[in-house]
Amino acid sequence: MTKLVVDSNIIFSAILNVNSRIGQILLTSDNLYNFYAPKYVRDEIWGHQTKLKKIANLGDDKFLEVYELILKNITILDHSIAGKSNYKKAFELCKDVDHDDIPFVAFSLYLKCKLWTGDKKLIKGLKERHFEKIVTTNNLYVDFLNKSRK
Repeated sequence: MTKLVVDSNIIFSAILNVNSRIGQILLTSDNLYNFYAPKYVRDEIWGHQTKLKKIANLGDDKFLEVYELILKNITILDHSIAGKSNYKKAFELCKDVDHDDIPFVAFSLYLKCKLWTGDKKLIKGLKERHFEKIVTTNNLYVDFLNKSRK
């Protein structure tokens, strides 16, 4: 199975629309992909829950239901296991882009896998620094469809 680190913006998108391509991939491909995210993602989701609930028109109970549904297929990892050297590399890659993405890049380095993100600024910044372990939703959706047909 393919390992992928999932960025916060992907999870936010899935919460906002579970029927989207992102939602389909996260909810129905547990036999194709292993998804990972740093523990920090939970804080980020809870920190933005008011805005997410408003945009998606979700009450407290429905938000919690969707939150649990999305996160059940993502393995949440403690930050300490990624190691200082991966955090140092991730810091160098993200320092001029977005400090909030450091844990995601560190886990991508640690797990030796791609980072699934839709953050165009992050993608551009990482590619400028020759970090190519990125997958976009469009590319992943094509892979998902191909694997699902087999």
